[in-house]
Amino acid sequence: MSKLTHTDAQGKAAMVDVGDKNTTRREACAQAMITMQPATLSLIQTGGIVKGDVFAVARIAGIQAAKKCSELIPLCHPLMLNSIDVNFEVLTGESAVRIDARCRVDGKTGVEMEALTAASIAALTVYDMCKAVDRGMTVRDIVLVAKSGGKSGSWLREENS
Repeated sequence: MSKLTHTDAQGKAAMVDVGDKNTTRREACAQAMITMQPATLSLIQTGGIVKGDVFAVARIAGIQAAKKCSELIPLCHPLMLNSIDVNFEVLTGESAVRIDARCRVDGKTGVEMEALTAASIAALTVYDMCKAVDRGMTVRDIVLVAKSGGKSGSWLREENS
């Protein structure tokens, strides 16, 4: 197992010094799921949620969250992100929405946390916008799907992990 990078020799929390790392193109893709009652999913699809366009608001929330990641997670470096994409797929048979978030940067550290934060906050925003009609929604399976760039190279989640 690898050594934890966010602790110093005494085991205290420490921000990683990335000053000597090379700037490379880095990309990460994360995903979150939110399940709900079929009637709630139908309301989202037909624009029947009183608060407005659920996916439009959740997309903006996810983008904002990725940009604010270093303010939310203490040891994350602030990044000048090149792009953030947040997309939604309605899974009618599962009565769920899959949220995909992709972040890209030319930098010295990865964007995994930014992508995970974007997917998480987008899912929580769907919950917030729909909770008046369905408090039983479940946000689940927040995972890193893939990452590329940097010294460690590429990583892809295996189908069954």
